[in-house]
Formats: sequence, C-alpha cells, structure tokens
Amino acid sequence: MQTGEIAVVVGATGAMGQVIAARLAASGLKVVAVARSADAVASLVNSTPGVAACAADISQDAAIEAIGKMIDRPVRMVVHGPGVATAGGVLTAPTDAVVEAVNIKVGGMMRLVRAVDAHLVRGSRLVAIGGHYGFEPTAYAATAGVANAALANLIRQMSWAYGERGITAHLIAPGPADTERLRRVAAERAARAGATVEQVLEDMKQESAIRAFTSVEQIAWAVATLLAPEADAFAGSTLFMDAGRRRGLP
Repeated sequence: MQTGEIAVVVGATGAMGQVIAARLAASGLKVVAVARSADAVASLVNSTPGVAACAADISQDAAIEAIGKMIDRPVRMVVHGPGVATAGGVLTAPTDAVVEAVNIKVGGMMRLVRAVDAHLVRGSRLVAIGGHYGFEPTAYAATAGVANAALANLIRQMSWAYGERGITAHLIAPGPADTERLRRVAAERAARAGATVEQVLEDMKQESAIRAFTSVEQIAWAVATLLAPEADAFAGSTLFMDAGRRRGLP
C-alpha cells in the first residue's frame, strides 16, 4: 500500500538500482525510476509494482525538468546511484573520462536534488551511492576514486544547506559488489596482470576483513533503513559498507 510519498531512484535499471527500487516500492513509496534507456526503465516498471518510469540522462541539465514533471506529491527520498565508466588508472585514464565521472556523480546529484527541491519535506532523505575508492584510493580506478571523493564533499555541503529544513543528506560507500560491472573491472586487472578473472576476484575478496563482497541486497537494506526517523543522526555522514576493506581512520 502506497504512503502517498515518492522516492526517486537514479540509476534504477542497474544491478543495484533495481534492487533498491523494488525495496523502496515494497515499503510503500511510489518509486520514480530514472535511467537513460527508455526500454530498460519500461522493463523495470513492468516487472516491479509501484514503480513509474522516467527516461532521463542525469548528466544533462534537461534531466531537472524531466524528473520534475514526474513529481506530484512529497518526496520522501532521492537515491542517486548511477555508475561511471571504468577508464583505467590515474596514469592512463583519459581526462575527459574523469571529468565526465564527476559530472555524473556530482553534477547528477545536484540536478536530482534541484528537480525535487520544492517537494522535499521535513524528514526527506537525500542519498547518494559512492564507492569506497573515494576514501581508499587506488592507482587503478581514477574515475571512481575522484568522482566519489568529490561526491562525499557535496553530501556534506548538502547536509548543511538542507539541515535547517529538517532534510538530511547521506552517502553510502559500498565496497565492490558482485555485479557485471565488478567483473569488467576484474577483467581489466586480469589482462594487466596476466591472470584469470577468477583469480582477480578471489584476490579482491582477500582485501575484505571478512573475505567477501558487498551484496546489492545489503545496500538496498541500508537505503531503506535511512527512512527511519532515527536516521536523522546520520545527517551528513558516510555509511561504509565495504566489508572491512577500509584501513584508514576517518
């Protein structure tokens, strides 16, 4: 049964976004699913009750109007979770790939929030998904590392900008999740090292304190948990979901 409030999920047709959208719809929210591919988002709508389609490119300002047209009631939560291209390490990644990653992660979050601003209410949640490479840099993930580090700063700024209205901003920083995208990253590493993809995946698991990847279901659980009133205390903070990969102190 819908609550009369909306959740907007950007990147809704990805492996993570589909699970998040389904979980929020199951909680009673009307989910506006945003993705570039009209066909992919239509397929999600057909398979997931409580979801409405919005075909928009969050890397373009036109997305502000496209998303805004879908909003007809209070927005309880926005979730910004688009992926960025894997373009190699800091020594070889094309500069335009890094710039585009920042545009998608940071510019996209700004566009999303501006699209719904007039419909945000006290208790609304602004949630961004930004991987742990923004906090635990590696020389082999330039786009994810730079873009997610910038996204963390943006979330802190939004926390202060919206706090007086009782609206909180949050960053969820997962470790690698066992998705098709992770396997593409593993394939790139395997090609450089002359190893198999399976060997690289096993090595990546060893980087975790519990020798595991984060699951998309766990990330969706964290997103839904932020709907609780008690989550006010997380305002402006980063929820690390990296299965113990991070070694540095905050």
